[in-house]
Amino acid sequence: MPIKVSLAAVLARRNVKSKELAASIGITEANLSLLRQGKVKGIRFDTLEAICRALDCQPGDILRFEPDSETTATPAQEAGD
Repeated sequence: MPIKVSLAAVLARRNVKSKELAASIGITEANLSLLRQGKVKGIRFDTLEAICRALDCQPGDILRFEPDSETTATPAQEAGD
């Protein structure tokens, strides 16, 4: 998947433990761990908002797009534009 999660790096820079973040935003440590490892297919906007509020960061600090060989066409190309 071309979307990469860099939550672990943000946590390290902020010196925040996953357990602390999970408790402060109201999700389980297991779910936060899956997110931190990039093993999820999606994230709810309210969860992303809570993470950004707690870590004082932007969504782009946590998520980034890295195209791979399977993702060469843009949405406009796929739509026939």
